[in-house]
Amino acid sequence: MGGSTSRSLVEVRLLGGPNLYFPRPAVKVTLDITSLLVLDLAAAQRFASQVGMSRSRPGPTGSAFRQRFAARAVAHLLRRLAVAGGVKRLAVRSRPGTAVSELIVAYPWRNSARAEVLADGLTAVLDALGEDPTADFATLLQRAADRLAATPPGSPPDLIRPSIPVVAVTGTNGKTTTSRMLGFVAQRAGLSVGWSSTDGVYLNGDLVEAGDYSGPSGAGQVLQQPGVQLAVTETARGGILRRGVGVAWNDVSVVTNISADHLGVGGIETLDQLAEVKAVITKITKPGGWCVLNADDPRTFAMRSATKAKVWVFTIDPNSPNGRAVIDAGGRVTTVIDSWVCVLQRGRDPLPVVPVVDVGMTLAGLSRVNVENTLAVTSAALAIGLSVDQVAAGLREFDPGENNPGRMNVWTLPVTGGQASVVIDLAHNEAGLQALIEIAQGIRSPDGRLLIGVGTAGDRTDDIFVTLGELAALAGDVVEIAHKDSYLRGRPMAELGALIRQGAENAGVTIDREHAGEVAALTSLAAQARAGDVVALMTHQDRQQVDDWLIEHGGRRDTVDDLRAKVAAAGDRR
Repeated sequence: MGGSTSRSLVEVRLLGGPNLYFPRPAVKVTLDITSLLVLDLAAAQRFASQVGMSRSRPGPTGSAFRQRFAARAVAHLLRRLAVAGGVKRLAVRSRPGTAVSELIVAYPWRNSARAEVLADGLTAVLDALGEDPTADFATLLQRAADRLAATPPGSPPDLIRPSIPVVAVTGTNGKTTTSRMLGFVAQRAGLSVGWSSTDGVYLNGDLVEAGDYSGPSGAGQVLQQPGVQLAVTETARGGILRRGVGVAWNDVSVVTNISADHLGVGGIETLDQLAEVKAVITKITKPGGWCVLNADDPRTFAMRSATKAKVWVFTIDPNSPNGRAVIDAGGRVTTVIDSWVCVLQRGRDPLPVVPVVDVGMTLAGLSRVNVENTLAVTSAALAIGLSVDQVAAGLREFDPGENNPGRMNVWTLPVTGGQASVVIDLAHNEAGLQALIEIAQGIRSPDGRLLIGVGTAGDRTDDIFVTLGELAALAGDVVEIAHKDSYLRGRPMAELGALIRQGAENAGVTIDREHAGEVAALTSLAAQARAGDVVALMTHQDRQQVDDWLIEHGGRRDTVDDLRAKVAAAGDRR
């Protein structure tokens, strides 16, 4: 919703679930506060006095001091409007926007019509004062209050209050893999499991509805499935920002990590701001539930301080100081001891769950990121009440190729002189590419080469494209650009290619070939591959077509035993 006739109103958005501002439905109002920024000092002080801030110091016109004054003043004005319109008390939160002229105010809502009229009244007062700073404030306030009082309530929030256990999973990387593994483990333990993600809505592994359901609608779809006993909801930043979380609470929350992705989109400019968004699911975890956090990621680990739930962390390091702190506080830690996934808690011996190499998703223990995902899944599965034996069995049976399509899938492909390996992953940022390179290097023979197809969707910052080029150039023997021509997000392909090439040139490498799609890139790289080489491809839009191409050209998915053999052979030859 927007305000085309108001100078002050940029957007009014009803968030139907817990959100960045409140753990319940809220209205987010984005304002253009230029009129307050340009008021002369006397007029600004007069406005401050009228809203109940007589001792405030507005600061110079157009300054960041004035912006922060305006944030407080608008919040005071909003509360006065609400009280005058018959609302006994209103919680208001305000924060500066991305520009000095932008301000965001938020407040909880119970009735849609009155919530929107309150926003309209706020902007009407600001517009009037902007046109005439000497206007009668009391009259403006009363006019807006009268309209609010006369407005029928409207509909309440359609917020789901789940009657079955819900596990919410978020993070920058690994959330889909973690969600899939958890759903699989729970299903193998005998539960009917609904799962929502960027790929669609699933019930017991069967696709119910295709599409991106990582937002609030996904949670609703899952909880409506017949006979569902456990909901696993992948929760992306975009859904939280646009509509809020789809349920009133969850029983277990999982945060995999925080790294650079989609910065500069939706008002999220920094990693700290991104972490603030992701932390929403931890704040609505039931007090008796568990908040599962990555203890090796400082921004994720810090989320423990804002949750009322019990804390369960996972870490690669069994001697992690963060892990010890959680144990001392009565929480739990999942880690790796003597190559076993283990659980630690105060006053007890380590509880072994499963050898790392028995978990296919870890790629014979080679993939650090998937070892972390395995630790997260183990924590969440035990937190919902599954037994150690049930968790171990599910982790052992989870097949990366069959049960986790497109994510760290390893293939064997016939090439001139023998066989090459192909690693396919939906790597979409620097962390994803680094994880992809880690796997490729781990199965590459000493005399084999690494051939990389690099590229991502256009809604990333320029710095990310440059860094992707640098990473690929430093690791690869052959580097080509694999554009996502259906996901350019309004940016010219030539511009994105130039950024990647710039990054490669920073590392002393010139990229000569770029392709509009992923299949074309794979075709080119595979044609150059020799026995013992590894082709690593960042996929996004053409995952199924890439799989089809590999099958058509004699490729086969590696089994867990195949992966172990490749890792062992690569290690032996080193």
